[in-house]
Amino acid sequence: MPRQTVLKNEFTYFKEVHTRWMDNDTYGHVNNVVYYSYFDTLVNSYLIEKGGLDIQTGDQIGFIVNSNCEYQQSVAFPEILHGGLKVARIGTSSVDYALALFKEGNDLACAFGAMTHVFVDRATNEPSPIRGQLRDALEAIYTK
Repeated sequence: MPRQTVLKNEFTYFKEVHTRWMDNDTYGHVNNVVYYSYFDTLVNSYLIEKGGLDIQTGDQIGFIVNSNCEYQQSVAFPEILHGGLKVARIGTSSVDYALALFKEGNDLACAFGAMTHVFVDRATNEPSPIRGQLRDALEAIYTK
């Protein structure tokens, strides 16, 4: 199966991701599970900074219900990556994200993937419509 190419110009929001010493595994590169942490940090940073998500006391919270990652090129500590984020689909209470990580000065993703958030009422854990500032922030990085 041919490898997919994901380019930096396909994304609308970026944040630096710093690898850490503890991210490296025995083989000397960032372990595969750590990429999900980078993705989760990228998404939640955006939601907090731009969408006004209150993770401590807000009435609405997001649960990741699906995720995947494809690895194209290894990374290791110490490296600064550029995390790209865009919204691929917005539903009533759920959103699909596309994410990618880029090495400094490289427009080709070293890893990319997807995550799905379902937003729920904190008290009931029942799906809750995405509204207001949060929806506006998601729509701002939505690409069809």
